[in-house]
Amino acid sequence: MSLTRWTEFLAAHHLAPDGESFGDLPGELAAAREGAALVPLTDYAVIRARGEDAAEFLHNLLSNDVKNLSADGIRFAGLCTPKGRLLATFHIWHDGPDILLALSADIQPAILKRLSMYILRSKVTLTDANLALIGIAGPQASAVASDAFGHAPETMHTAEVPGGQLLGLGDQRYLVALTPEAARDAWPGLTGKARPAGTATWRWSEIAAGQPRVVEATQEAFVPQMVNMEIAAVSGISFSKGCYPGQEIVARTQYLGKVKRRMYRARMDMALPPGTDVFTPESGDQHCGALVTTAPSPDGGYECLVVAQSSGAEGAEVFAGGPGVPPRLTLGTLPYTLD
Repeated sequence: MSLTRWTEFLAAHHLAPDGESFGDLPGELAAAREGAALVPLTDYAVIRARGEDAAEFLHNLLSNDVKNLSADGIRFAGLCTPKGRLLATFHIWHDGPDILLALSADIQPAILKRLSMYILRSKVTLTDANLALIGIAGPQASAVASDAFGHAPETMHTAEVPGGQLLGLGDQRYLVALTPEAARDAWPGLTGKARPAGTATWRWSEIAAGQPRVVEATQEAFVPQMVNMEIAAVSGISFSKGCYPGQEIVARTQYLGKVKRRMYRARMDMALPPGTDVFTPESGDQHCGALVTTAPSPDGGYECLVVAQSSGAEGAEVFAGGPGVPPRLTLGTLPYTLD
């Protein structure tokens, strides 16, 4: 069964063509905040790395340690340009001897091609994994995962389930990676335990968790520290693993001065896309960051993760789209502390 058949199956169950909702967005968002939402992650895709050199190959390219990833472990990592700018972010885990990398679907083909350019003589093959991803988010997510699969793995650990793996991402979020056939077969049982919701609901859960995701519109916009990847709660960088593209810039940013731009959680009263420039009074007509992720909020309006100049953010003077013009962002609270 192909992923196309999986999306056709979801459409027959009333998922909107854009994947954003099943027709009741306020109810879906409320489920993620108060109960459990079940989200087909049609805006994610997966790359499979296979071969005896797969771990070392990825270890030498990504910002986090892959060689020492345990059989049931998960890593978050980035792929950077030589100038230290993020091209992609990934959740990484094992599928038997293979390694899987989940990333935003809009950049997956280009990133697969870019990674393939580095293979040379390495004994590794990279392919589209043809896996369906389903997110479970909310205060009851652990109970749903345990009831459906018999086990809810700890944060950043995986468990084998029929047709794939169940990943514990923390922050009341789980990811199920299944073959399309297994996803179709599991869907009726899962919908009896959690409310079906679209990708807008999962993006809101990422915002609530302070979890960055690079999409096409934000490629090369941030160095990893700007999106808090060195903070333990995000854990997207290893400073002891050795070289990778952009490593010198990332290390210099870490050790030779304060990070001047940081990622914050914020509210706004209109919908704006990722990559929208943001401004502070100090930056004048020059943008000082950008929106990372945006989503409707369970409280009405919209929420976002935004990278902005720290001095302006601390003064609550951050504007999106243009200097000093609406919308003005109202900063909220991340589930972790910024240094």
